[in-house]
Amino acid sequence: MDGKVTLLLRPDSPRPIIALVAHDRRKEEMVEWAHFNRGTLSRCTIYATRTTGLTLQAELETPMHLLLSGPMGGDSQLGSLIAEGRIDAVFFFWDPLTPQPHDVDVKALLRLAVLYDVAIACNRSSADHIISSPLFAVPEKYRQDRGQVGPEFAPWAR
Repeated sequence: MDGKVTLLLRPDSPRPIIALVAHDRRKEEMVEWAHFNRGTLSRCTIYATRTTGLTLQAELETPMHLLLSGPMGGDSQLGSLIAEGRIDAVFFFWDPLTPQPHDVDVKALLRLAVLYDVAIACNRSSADHIISSPLFAVPEKYRQDRGQVGPEFAPWAR
């Protein structure tokens, strides 16, 4: 919240480090989901693209690290955090029916989450599954395993 996105986070932090992103037509759904899960989210370190984060902060009263707005580079910033191994899960309620001016960035973000084995929820159902998983509350071991192997671990990427 000091504006420095590049601050390194402790890899042994017991708090899940998550990202919240929602396209305009999905923001209301994200707010409803976040409100329902506000207790769990209050125990997370949260990054959010600017417009989504400002919308959620008003509802949740939870501190968040705000990235740029998605079309202004926020999706790319988040992709960088994923590539650096600093995000445990992404909750990205994207709108598959509306063309986005930054479609290339959206695709890159989705690709990086898959490449670096970061859990990504693209709708409320998958978000509910991820946030209710027993693995969500204890990210340290998973972080360590994921950090040791990197994207070259994926057999299909060789």
